[in-house]
Amino acid sequence: MRIVFTIKRNFWVKCILPFYLFTCLPLSAQVGTWKNYLSYHHIQQIYASGDDIFVRASNGLYLYNKKDQSITTFDKTNGLSDTNIKLIGWNKQANRLIAVYQNSNIDLVETNGNITNISSLYAKTMTEDKSVNHIYINGQFAYLSTGFGIVKVNMQKAEITETYHLGKNITATSIKNNTIYAKIDDSAVISAPTASNLLDPGNWTPTDDYPYDTFIFDQKDWENYYDLILTLNPGGPKYNLFGFMRFINGKLITCDNNTSDVVNAAIQVLKDNEWESFETETVYDKIGRTFINVYAVDVDPLDDTHYFAGARAGLFEFRNGKFVKHYNSKNSPIEAYNGKSFNHQMVTGVKYDKSGDLWLINSSAPTKSIIKYTKSGEFISYDVPQVMKLDGNGYTNKSNGELANIIFDSKGYMWFVNNNWYRPAAYRYDMNNNTCIEYYHFINQDGTEINTTYGVRCVSEDKEGNMWFGTDLGPILLEKSQIEASNPVYTQVKVPRNDGTNYADYLLNKIDISAIAIDAGNRKWMGTNGDGVYLISADNLTQLQHFTTENSCLLSNIVKSIAINEKTGEVFFGTDDGLCSYLSDATDINPEMTEDNVWAYPNPVTPDYNGLITVVGLSFNADVKILSSNGTLIAEGRSNGGSFTWDGKDKNGNRVASGIYMVATATNDGKKGTVCKIAILN
Repeated sequence: MRIVFTIKRNFWVKCILPFYLFTCLPLSAQVGTWKNYLSYHHIQQIYASGDDIFVRASNGLYLYNKKDQSITTFDKTNGLSDTNIKLIGWNKQANRLIAVYQNSNIDLVETNGNITNISSLYAKTMTEDKSVNHIYINGQFAYLSTGFGIVKVNMQKAEITETYHLGKNITATSIKNNTIYAKIDDSAVISAPTASNLLDPGNWTPTDDYPYDTFIFDQKDWENYYDLILTLNPGGPKYNLFGFMRFINGKLITCDNNTSDVVNAAIQVLKDNEWESFETETVYDKIGRTFINVYAVDVDPLDDTHYFAGARAGLFEFRNGKFVKHYNSKNSPIEAYNGKSFNHQMVTGVKYDKSGDLWLINSSAPTKSIIKYTKSGEFISYDVPQVMKLDGNGYTNKSNGELANIIFDSKGYMWFVNNNWYRPAAYRYDMNNNTCIEYYHFINQDGTEINTTYGVRCVSEDKEGNMWFGTDLGPILLEKSQIEASNPVYTQVKVPRNDGTNYADYLLNKIDISAIAIDAGNRKWMGTNGDGVYLISADNLTQLQHFTTENSCLLSNIVKSIAINEKTGEVFFGTDDGLCSYLSDATDINPEMTEDNVWAYPNPVTPDYNGLITVVGLSFNADVKILSSNGTLIAEGRSNGGSFTWDGKDKNGNRVASGIYMVATATNDGKKGTVCKIAILN
């Protein structure tokens, strides 16, 4: 079977953002490219039209063609207006599929790939519940049953023609014998003659007299094609659950990390564009208890087939994606929050050190929290009073409630946070001496206390050795000069307004920062709880990007995790609606620039290409000059990490003439680098 993951050329879309004009092209390596990694595993609805079969799966959409056996996946990068599809319905007369999103946005999709958006219901400001509960197709119309009434969509004209405000939660609609019926809360039914004024709620009356099959809807496509659809492989992960991510040795390692909801365990690894989903559903049969809420996962640096996952019910070991062993209070120092519950032994952080020993943190544990599992198979627990501040369930001085996000800094110290309303804090743990410093009383450089409400979300080290804490009140910087201080002063970076005054504002003040990742250019990617993603410059003073669902192909404004492939510059965003990525212009640095490792792409640059030209393989903060064949300076700048981008224009903003252009480089201390060439064709 031929599997196609691309979309026909006529509905590529462009997303315009400040500072860049870029396209969301699925198979492009251009800087600025977005890519979605959506699940199409759980089949929800099936509709057929001739050889074409539309499938809603895992709240995504794909099209299977029986004739050529191709699969076309749909998402925001190739034409869909939104994400998280709640319902679909096929209209034979209009020859279009209607897709209604969870937020009540609407797309009409044709089998040739054309997509038309109807956003008026989504954009409508109203106090009533706009949620769509059911789609009924009649003629060229789709009747949407909503929390306030019925919305009638003309699918041929791609417009909402009428809205019936009935003041009731309509769960299904049907038309029989010139009468329209509406079911209320799956029980009572109201009806009205189709010839009456349906806009008048007074014309709708309760009824018990309606045909028995009024709300029995055609399921033949589901029955005819379900077994076939089960055999298909549209690609992608198994679950849209990416609350925790790490990028290690060419692998994106992920898990659900749903701390507020009970979610079945999801451990998934992406390598070379192939997904591996770990054995999780069958664990119950082997341990006799449900495997839920995986908080963190890590891979053994001595064996890349060997993984450990921290979860709500303890520590779980895997090899080659298969479950190996479960560790809890019966066979390890791991403890339950109340001293007895086997379902609440919360291992909320796991991380290997370079030597191959595994470190884990046990939240809400009565006596100890930090545990080491050595490569020889021995558990060692440590007394660390700085993290034992919680009282409850008959215990005093338990470990804090949500210890998480273990990292090792450039000096080998272990850092983690308490993402909890009670005693929000960050910690630096010296594993060699069993000493710990708690960072919790946040006083900024102006002497103002930063009263975090919900917790310290995350911690990250930048390329200069400074530590960044993400909080619900914005990012807090602990400069390296303050790390050892007995009473450290924290920095809230001040960004000048540049409006002729001397005023400045704290960087991302009062924005809930849920994730921070530092790229190869020392720029800060900051995910938020509801405000998308920010990219902050290396000097911390400039907002380079602000990605949201409204201005980009970001799947959701709630970003739970960020991971970066520094070799390619791909930045992964784990959101509450799934995983997507953005190809940034910062890649890993080369310690030495040579003719063999410095190159540009695309090369040659063809007449139809208008994107950025990228030079890779550079050293940190390298000086880059673009020169014409006669030595005229065309453009210049500094690398981001190991990359430099050029828009193909001269200093006056004009596209350069056809010819060969030289890329001359030098290290940041002025030593001569190397030269590569770029061919421009107009």
